[in-house]
Amino acid sequence: MILSGLFFRAVQMSTPLLLGSLGEVLVERTGVMNMAIEGIFLLGAWAGFTGAYLSGSLLTGFVCAMLTGVLTGALYGWITVYLKQHQIVTGVALNILAAGLGIYLYRVLFGVPLLPLTVEPLKLLPVPWLSELPFIGPVLFKQNILTYIAFLAMPVGWWLLFKTRTGLILRSTGANPEAVDAAGINVERVQFGAVLVSSALNGLAGAFYSIGYLGLFSNDMIGGRGWIAFALCFLGNWNPLGALLGALVFGIADAAAITLQTSGFRLVPNEFLIALPYILTIVATVLRTQFNVPASLGTPYIKESK
Repeated sequence: MILSGLFFRAVQMSTPLLLGSLGEVLVERTGVMNMAIEGIFLLGAWAGFTGAYLSGSLLTGFVCAMLTGVLTGALYGWITVYLKQHQIVTGVALNILAAGLGIYLYRVLFGVPLLPLTVEPLKLLPVPWLSELPFIGPVLFKQNILTYIAFLAMPVGWWLLFKTRTGLILRSTGANPEAVDAAGINVERVQFGAVLVSSALNGLAGAFYSIGYLGLFSNDMIGGRGWIAFALCFLGNWNPLGALLGALVFGIADAAAITLQTSGFRLVPNEFLIALPYILTIVATVLRTQFNVPASLGTPYIKESK
């Protein structure tokens, strides 16, 4: 029972990591790093909660989160893709802005309530027959709708990236943007579109924490998980299926930390349990020796004048 509960929570907690890492894989394949991912996670959490609380609809909340992600991504894409500014510097600046903007907008709308404002988070949606299977049923087939969508999105993302013309364009843009440009395809438009898609997925991932899982908004609720999703792109070698495996591993670490904290486990400090997923990120990054890095990753494409 304890093991089943642990793996159920691991699958649940991997949901936003799947969405975020998939978005990052798609955009980095075009040569652009979405370094604003942590801030978009946070603004997505704020927008999702605000939309759901004011409208009474979780669907509205998720739509608001994705739109907020797209707007933030549009700003990041305009600065980095069209103005050719440094991606890391721009991303850090937007992350800092988001950290203050989220709580500012929350207080503008709701003040400082004595008790946290809450909404009813996503309900579990058991799959008929499959949810009754021993062990695997409660773990995989008694999740919420967003978790199902996130897991289905990974093989779909793999198919899109490696089996379609769109995927070929995305991969070619990151590997050889000059060749893509010579073929008559607008490199900047491809990169900007990928930033928008990535940011929409990041906003949706952030909303999972506020209205898919907790049912409230807190300015520290993301806690670096956007960066874990960013790291999963690298650790998964820019492949959605690799990111899927990594997200499950980190989901287990996150779930184990939460389970041990709530069980009163005291053999190790509570701070170590909180840091466990991030320690695992560092260790996995250090141990990984081979990366299939897109050739133009992080380098703005500047078209040669004729």
